[in-house]
Amino acid sequence: MSDTMAGLLQIGMLLAALAVCYRPLGGHMARVFTAERDLRIERLVYRLVGVDPRAEQRWTAYATSVLAFSFVGVAALYALQRFQSGLPWSLGFPGVDPALAFNTAASFVTNTNWQAYSGEATMGHLTQMAGLAVQNFVSAAVGISVAVALIRGFARSRTDGIGNFWVDLVRVTFRVLLPLAVVAAVVLIALGAIQNLSAGTDATTLTGGQQTITGGPVASQEAIKELGTNGGGFYNANSSHPFENPTALSNLFEIFLLLLIPVSLTRTFGLMVGDKRQGHALLATMAVLWGVLVTAVTALEVNRAGTALQAAGAAMEGKETRFGEWSSALFAVSTTGTSTGAVDSFHSSYSGVGGGLLILNMGLGEVAPGGVGSGLYGMLVLALLTVFVAGLMVGRTPEYLRKKITGREIKLVSLHILTMPLVVLGGTALAMSFETPRDSMLNPGPHGLSEVLYAFMSAGNNNGSAFAGLSANTPFFNTALGLAMLLGRFLPIVFVLALAGSLARQQEVPETGGTLPTRGPLFIGMLTGVTVLVAGLTFFPVLALGPLAEGL
Repeated sequence: MSDTMAGLLQIGMLLAALAVCYRPLGGHMARVFTAERDLRIERLVYRLVGVDPRAEQRWTAYATSVLAFSFVGVAALYALQRFQSGLPWSLGFPGVDPALAFNTAASFVTNTNWQAYSGEATMGHLTQMAGLAVQNFVSAAVGISVAVALIRGFARSRTDGIGNFWVDLVRVTFRVLLPLAVVAAVVLIALGAIQNLSAGTDATTLTGGQQTITGGPVASQEAIKELGTNGGGFYNANSSHPFENPTALSNLFEIFLLLLIPVSLTRTFGLMVGDKRQGHALLATMAVLWGVLVTAVTALEVNRAGTALQAAGAAMEGKETRFGEWSSALFAVSTTGTSTGAVDSFHSSYSGVGGGLLILNMGLGEVAPGGVGSGLYGMLVLALLTVFVAGLMVGRTPEYLRKKITGREIKLVSLHILTMPLVVLGGTALAMSFETPRDSMLNPGPHGLSEVLYAFMSAGNNNGSAFAGLSANTPFFNTALGLAMLLGRFLPIVFVLALAGSLARQQEVPETGGTLPTRGPLFIGMLTGVTVLVAGLTFFPVLALGPLAEGL
């Protein structure tokens, strides 16, 4: 009973903290993207890069800017890793292997932060700070910028302009991510996370051996890794490492950080389209999906079947003993639902069905509540699909936020929705078809399939968490997963921006008695059902062969 009360208390504290921050942060972000004046430091950046902050971009120019900026990021981060041995604060580490450097560059630029390496034994401090941490900021800013461009598509009419990518990128970095990250880093330091430039401390282990524990700027990177739903850990143990996540309180604070911006963006959406109830409807849908999955995974881990596990009181394999099953399940559902990828327990050790639910959570499209920006635009795409289906049922042209959903819009919606399953299932099938990738599976049978499926689900959804048990640092997986991250990130972004441009050119249509209300419980229920059905119909066969077969 004490564990149950403690678990319910921490969930209550988490929800209360998010509720307190929802209005001020959501309102602040809306003002950031609608403000007329630029900060002095922003004007300096615009002059340095030659950007006119008052110039509007069509969706094609906006998409080209996103792709060009991201390509430069991949190239710069790749070079930084390859030549780190000759740079300051390298800690004596050699340059990173080409395939691994490509994988890591693609991972951090796409906001995935999949790590096929041990951070404390591979990356020097300069690579961590100037490469990985920088991408933690700007990749998150890219996702938020794309979401705001789509919001403008709904809010504007009869125009080709959906904003200016460079202005959105700079504003969200300087006005949202940097201030929040500074405050979060100070709090993490106060809670016990380390922040230094130490090359390492020699320690005596319990068995009397000697070990060097690498130090570094951990708290600052931990803050933006959670805030930006990035997820890359400074240490291989990620958020189960005491230097990254010292106490149960810091664990709850990190869960709060990774949910904070995705939840608050729904208010930003409501304010920018002029109807706060529309944002509330999206938030309610996200909350229903998140709440159901937290309940189910927690129940499966606390009441896991088996004589030995029942005698032990629960399923503690793979769990951090400082946090227990309740905190581990809460972290696991939140991280797989926000494309964060940080972990405080090993998902491979969850029950068969529990692990399958974490895979399904990513398969929903990272919309519960999703990554920073990507969760919101993913849910808006599903909302368009929902009103389209509803329009077919009643025999009238579907409308959403006073915009008609025509054949062009539904084609873009379809392409967006189909991209991720194609990347995930195609990659999984390719890996299972050849002997060399199968040799990386440490477990045979259904669990081995789950390992590979989880890896491509994590890469294709830009999540970054790992199931564990898969030796992914091989030429095949480094290349295949790197490509999956790039395709899973940038193809949907192009479709979303094309959708924003198409909507912005439309003339608004007035609501009538036949317009489907998109603010109330009926729409929330329909949107939840469509979200689950799209993922369920797509991934049920492979889930049946993997985690469900193992669970049964």
